[in-house]
Amino acid sequence: MTVTAPLVRVEGLRKLFPLNQGLLRPATSFIHAVDGVSFAIAPGKSLALVGESGSGKTTTGKLLVRLLHPTDGQIVMRLNDADVAVTTLKGDRVRAFRRHVQMIFQDPYESLNPRRTIYDTVAEPLYVQGIGNVLDRQERVAELLTLVGLTPPSTFMFRFPHELSGGQRQRVAIARALVINPAFVVADEPTSMLDVSIRASVMQLMQRLAEHLHVTYLYITHDLAVARYMSDRLAVMYLGKIVEMGDTEEVLHHPQHPYTQALLSAVPVPDPGWKRTPIEIKGGVSKPVNPPPRCRFYDRCPLAAKICEDNDHPPLEDKSAGHYVACYRA
Repeated sequence: MTVTAPLVRVEGLRKLFPLNQGLLRPATSFIHAVDGVSFAIAPGKSLALVGESGSGKTTTGKLLVRLLHPTDGQIVMRLNDADVAVTTLKGDRVRAFRRHVQMIFQDPYESLNPRRTIYDTVAEPLYVQGIGNVLDRQERVAELLTLVGLTPPSTFMFRFPHELSGGQRQRVAIARALVINPAFVVADEPTSMLDVSIRASVMQLMQRLAEHLHVTYLYITHDLAVARYMSDRLAVMYLGKIVEMGDTEEVLHHPQHPYTQALLSAVPVPDPGWKRTPIEIKGGVSKPVNPPPRCRFYDRCPLAAKICEDNDHPPLEDKSAGHYVACYRA
């Protein structure tokens, strides 16, 4: 059986933000936004990063597209049959790298320049990368607007963002990300700012485009139902750490980490006769400022024991057929 090399491989990724750094004073406190994250995504597959606000999901996505530079760790992407060490890229090599990697942001009302027409917005990556002439770009923009459902494209090209609805704006943002045929796209909660009535259509659109254009997704969300619909594999983050990871259906049907179990117990079930046993976790989200080396979930965990307090944060261990869990008690 042929084993396909991962398109994206992340090893020991860390991002620390200094809090009290001065001109002549080194920082002593750091926000551990991403701390020792490792995963891989195969070509044509999708991984969902799930967790509550502040868990480090968006920071991880920005690190992968080089909008942020990591404090430590490696990001390797397989582009044009060669491994590219993303963390070491500089200058023109970063621009060439972004020919293959793009990001869809959460808020379509903030991610589009209100002074630029839809054509200018979608065509900008083509200009930056020096792809085609004016006629080629117009044709490509029209093609992408058609693919994302903004038809006929001639009626949308020279309109401004304020003339579009939220769903239409997000379709423009999707077209902008895909116009240069990237191999990898980070989608940062692209449906969370949209009305419930149009979320499903945007998710279906993204799946169709992934198949049509052979795109690999990192899908960031806090909604487990969305993650199940959009991803092949699922990784659960808590305070900068991945605490559980595996095939989406396996993780959702057989959660082993107490945090994953708590997330699932909070998902409403559309059946008034069904009763789900709640998982009682304590307190609120801990602060990610200089956290102790023990398990990040220790202060809230119903299973916390002496082994969790006395040892470093548990490593991800394969419990069964690619189902990884970071817990001493699981």
